[in-house]
Amino acid sequence: MEKKLSACTTVLVGKQATIDGSTMAARNDDTYSPLTPQRFVVYPTYKDHPNQVKSYLNHFVGDRPANGARYQGVPNVNLTTEGVYDENGFNEYNVGMSATESVYANERVLAFDPLNLESGLNEDVIVAMVLPFIKSAQEGVAYLGDLVAKYGSAEGNGVIFSDKNDVWYMEIVTGHHWVAQRIPDDAYAVTGNRVAIQEVDFDDPANFMWSDGIQEFVADHHLNPDLSGWNFRRIFGTATVFDQHYNTPRQWYGHLVLSPDVKLDPLDFDLPFVLKADHKITLEEVEQVLSSHYQGTVYDPLGHEGTEQEKRLFRPISLNRTQNSHVLQVRNDPPEAASTIMWMSFGIPTFTPYVPFFGNADEVDASYRNTPKEMNVDFKSAYWMYRALSMLVEAHHAEFLQDDLDYLKDAREYFHRFVDEVAPLVDGMTNQEATAILSAKNQELVAEMAKRTKDLMAKLMMKGLELSKLTFTMDKNL
Repeated sequence: MEKKLSACTTVLVGKQATIDGSTMAARNDDTYSPLTPQRFVVYPTYKDHPNQVKSYLNHFVGDRPANGARYQGVPNVNLTTEGVYDENGFNEYNVGMSATESVYANERVLAFDPLNLESGLNEDVIVAMVLPFIKSAQEGVAYLGDLVAKYGSAEGNGVIFSDKNDVWYMEIVTGHHWVAQRIPDDAYAVTGNRVAIQEVDFDDPANFMWSDGIQEFVADHHLNPDLSGWNFRRIFGTATVFDQHYNTPRQWYGHLVLSPDVKLDPLDFDLPFVLKADHKITLEEVEQVLSSHYQGTVYDPLGHEGTEQEKRLFRPISLNRTQNSHVLQVRNDPPEAASTIMWMSFGIPTFTPYVPFFGNADEVDASYRNTPKEMNVDFKSAYWMYRALSMLVEAHHAEFLQDDLDYLKDAREYFHRFVDEVAPLVDGMTNQEATAILSAKNQELVAEMAKRTKDLMAKLMMKGLELSKLTFTMDKNL
């Protein structure tokens, strides 16, 4: 199958860098097509049942252990044509995974360790092969590393693992080589479709992990261009004009939002991956990065400051091709059974809310679980409802924006109150005991948001009818 360009943006935050002591691991899942319908599911625990996972994208067949944990996934609806792509979720051990951030290696390293396109591990199946079998973020890196060694990789992928203590970012760049970095507790990281990890400290295995033989591989093939140091991005990554207009500006804008006093250049190939936070980062700021289109700069395609050339110079972060945007948050203050929340936006995140789903809920409302391949105007599907809202607001952006901003602010207030009220209900319960309560409460939340969203859409459509250019002012006395 032809490899279509994938484009995602990632934000990672350590627990001492957040306002509430949580870890946050966030990503936009962008696809080739503006419409790649997705649904949200929970895969049940299974026991004594060895099984295999097969890819729709190549000839990969992977063996899975006999026992696997419950986990969330956000697969495509058209599996056979688009692949599965479970993308993001938590398992019952409160470990989060988001996969993948597509990354691209240079021709020098690929010459000596090419990708296994025919039967290697790829994004289509990577969550199903890993998430049911890990009990910590660091274990996730090691587990996936073993799979890459066994099967090879079919593509370059950045993979996120998180738990209540750690956020790890792993970059698989060639057929068998990878590096992973733990995000420091007092720092955050931003990247978008480029090899992100920079200096690797091979004397610090608590914060860096790597594939067997990677140092020898680089030395034997004379791949390090620097006079000193071991910079993973410079050794394995690319630095092209395409990167400067498609990738580096997104990293620059993420830092602009989260570290506004740090002056950086959107065209700089050496933008930092990790920066120490100078304030306590909020959930809303992470969402702001992922939902942004360079607001407040001349590069905003919906703005009024730049020239037409400047507005089209850089690829925005939030796109009509963003199928789901999510923040995997693990909080350290509520009961552990309610500590994991996947905040997920199913529309264009610029215009649609990040709805909180507890990681230990084992049922998903039908509006998220049953997504038809095409839109139905009854909007019983959350995916299509939020896509339709996005289209409405963008179509009359100047006229509809304030209504949408008010709706989003009210939703965020409601979400914070909802989470604060629900979490204590499962105090003292195990994850399994809490599932029924969390599932029921999440369905109440989904129903409330469907009502609010449809009310807004009706209001905007009424406004839109009054904006028609096919109008004529007539004397009311005639």
